[in-house]
Amino acid sequence: MLNALLATRGMVTAPNHQAAQSGLAVLREGGTAIEAAVAAAATIAVAYPHMNAIGGDGFWLIDEPGRPPVGIDACGRAAGLADLGFYRAHGVNAIPQRGPLAANTVAGAISGWQAALEISARWGGRLPLARLLQDAIGYARDGVPTTGSQVAYTTTHLGQLKDVPGFAAAMLDADKPPLRGAIRRNAALAATLVRLAKAGLDDFYRGEIAAAMAAELERLGTPLRREDLADHRAAIVAPLQVKLRAGTTFNLPPPTQGMASLMILGIFDRLGCAAAENFDYVHRLVEATKQAFLARNRHVADPATMTVDPASFLTEAALAERARAIDPARALPWPVPSPQGGTIWFAVIDGAGRAVSYIQSVYWEFGSGVVLGDSGVLWQNRGASFALDAKSPNALAPGRKPFHTLNPALAHLADGRVMAYGTMGGEGQPQTQAALFTRYAMFGQGLQAAVTAPRWLLGRTWGAESTTLKLERRFAAELIERLRQAGHDVEMLPEFSDLVGHAGALVRHPGGVIEGAADPRADGVVAGF
Repeated sequence: MLNALLATRGMVTAPNHQAAQSGLAVLREGGTAIEAAVAAAATIAVAYPHMNAIGGDGFWLIDEPGRPPVGIDACGRAAGLADLGFYRAHGVNAIPQRGPLAANTVAGAISGWQAALEISARWGGRLPLARLLQDAIGYARDGVPTTGSQVAYTTTHLGQLKDVPGFAAAMLDADKPPLRGAIRRNAALAATLVRLAKAGLDDFYRGEIAAAMAAELERLGTPLRREDLADHRAAIVAPLQVKLRAGTTFNLPPPTQGMASLMILGIFDRLGCAAAENFDYVHRLVEATKQAFLARNRHVADPATMTVDPASFLTEAALAERARAIDPARALPWPVPSPQGGTIWFAVIDGAGRAVSYIQSVYWEFGSGVVLGDSGVLWQNRGASFALDAKSPNALAPGRKPFHTLNPALAHLADGRVMAYGTMGGEGQPQTQAALFTRYAMFGQGLQAAVTAPRWLLGRTWGAESTTLKLERRFAAELIERLRQAGHDVEMLPEFSDLVGHAGALVRHPGGVIEGAADPRADGVVAGF
C-alpha cells in the first residue's frame, strides 16, 4: 500500500504495532501528543528490547502551533569512575562492546519522559502516569510475542551476548534464541514500571529503583554508582535548524548527529537537483552525506568540549562551500568507518496540532546485553562509542556525554504543513531522513511512497563492517550502473532491507488533516482516529 493513512483527531506511527496502539489509546482518552508518546515509548521498551529499553537514552523534538520547536536531550553521562585509568586497570585498550564494562553511562530515557511530561502539564495534560505505563506493565507482566526481528538479531549476536550477566535469563529460551511468537515475560521490569507509576519517574534516579540498580551495577563490575544516577537530569535545548526552499528543518544539537542530518539537506538544496530517483539525485545526496560526515566525525562530541559552534556549519556560506566541494560526476573515495545502532523512532500528532518526534535507543542491538535481575532493566552500551585516547574529540572522561547517532527530525514546510519524521539505523539515520524529506517535501512524492521507496546506506550499521554504498535491489539497473561508473563502491541489498533502517513520518496539513506512513521493513503501523 502506497497511500498514507488520514485522520484528524490524532495519529501515531511507530515501528512496533503495540506501541502505536498504546499511543493511540491515550489520544482517544484526550491525552496530549506527549502523553501518547510516553505511553508508546514505555510499550516499545518492553515489546522491542533488541532496539531500545528504559536503560537507554532518548531525544525529543516537540512542536506546538505558534511556538518554536523545543528539544529534550536525555543523554546519560559517563560514570564518575569511567576514565582511562579504570579501563587500563581492567587490561583493555578499547571499551568493550558488550558486558558490564560497556555499561558505563547513565540511562537517560526516563528523565526525558519526565521533562516532556512537564511540558505536557503546561498544555493541560491530565492523564496519570499509571495510565501511561498501563500497557507496558501488562506486556511485561503477562507477556508479549517475540517479533521476527528480535529472533534474527538474537541469533546474529548470540555469541557476543549469551554469557553477559542477565541476558540469557531475560532474552533466551533454554540458552537459545526464542521462536517467533513465543511469549516473553519480564516480571522484574513489570515491577519496576509499577513502582515508577506509583512513586514517579524520579525514582529511577533518586529513589528505591535507583538504589537497587546502582547496587547491582556495582556488583556486576560496571563503573556506575548511585551518585551518577542522582546527578542526572535531562536538558531542554534549542534545536538546530536550516532553511531550505521547501521550508525549515529542525534537529537536535550535539552530542547527536543532528547537525549532519541538517547539513545533508542544506548542501543538497544548494546543488539544484531537478528530479528524484535518477543518478543526479542519489549521487548528490550521497556526496552531500560525505561532506556532512566529514564535519561530524571531526567535530561532534559532548557540546561542553566542542571548540566550534555547530550552527556555524549550517550558514549559507558554509553550506555553499560544502556544495562546491562536490563533483557532480565522480564519487569522493569513502573509507571512513561508521557506528552501528539499535534504536526506535516514532512520532505523534494530536488533535491540537502538537507534534512529537522521538527517538529512544540502547545503541547496539540489545545494548551492553546486561539485564539487571533486580529491576529487569536492559542497559545500553552507548559509552562504547568513547575513545580511550585523550586526544580524541570523543575521549572518555567522567561526566562526559558520548557521541550519539540519535537525531529525531521535524520540519515546518513553506505551505504550513508540519512534518515529523525519522528512522532508526545508526549511521543510516541522516541518510534515510534525507531520502524521506527530499522525496516528499522537495519532489512531491506521496508520504507512504516516500517511506516505501528503495533506499541506500553509505557506510555500516546494524553490525555490518563494510563502508560500501549499499542499495536496495529495487533501484533501476541503469542507475546502479551509473553509480558504479562514477566510482561508488556499490553493494546490493535485498529489495527491502533492515540495513537502511525503519522510517516513518506524520504530516499535519493546515486544514487539520493528519497523514501518516509506516515502514514496510518494520513491525509497525500507523494508528489514527
